[in-house]
Amino acid sequence: MERRLAEAAEHFEEDRFGDAAKVLKKLVDEAPTVPAVRELYGLTLYRQEKWKLAAKELEAYRQLTKSSDQLPVLADCYRALRQWALVEECWTEIKEVSPSAEIVVEGRIVMAGSLADRDRLVDAIRVLEQGWAFPKRPQVHHLRRAYALADLYERAGDLPKARQLFNRIKGVDPDFADVAGRVRSLR
Repeated sequence: MERRLAEAAEHFEEDRFGDAAKVLKKLVDEAPTVPAVRELYGLTLYRQEKWKLAAKELEAYRQLTKSSDQLPVLADCYRALRQWALVEECWTEIKEVSPSAEIVVEGRIVMAGSLADRDRLVDAIRVLEQGWAFPKRPQVHHLRRAYALADLYERAGDLPKARQLFNRIKGVDPDFADVAGRVRSLR
């Protein structure tokens, strides 16, 4: 089983999600209580945009481990399924357990995205602005949060704030996502 799980992980790392899913489906059937199998299968299904199946596997992983490390991914599955109450439930749990900064930021981004999906841009911006200051030495999760916030500013029509934040991101990492194009489009 370890060999097949390693094989599936290799497929996953190489973005060969179909191959990973085939191996993992069999492993889940054989060993449904092995957390690593449920987690990797859930993440594989997520990458394939099979939201309902991914949520099922990630919920199983969550029940087996009582871990919050995949809550942002689970919340994003629920967001894709337009199950807003479940997105909010995941966000509430993330805030309560306050795992790593990276997990909290990812949860915050998903929650803000779900609000924006419902045309609640002001609320979405509020979620990302809460406690926000651009750090002196930003890490990737800071840039992801700044990017999501800048995108929401642009969508809400606050182009000066969007431009300023996209420029800050570009100053740190000119190759981050499509930030260079976003800066050009806001000139």
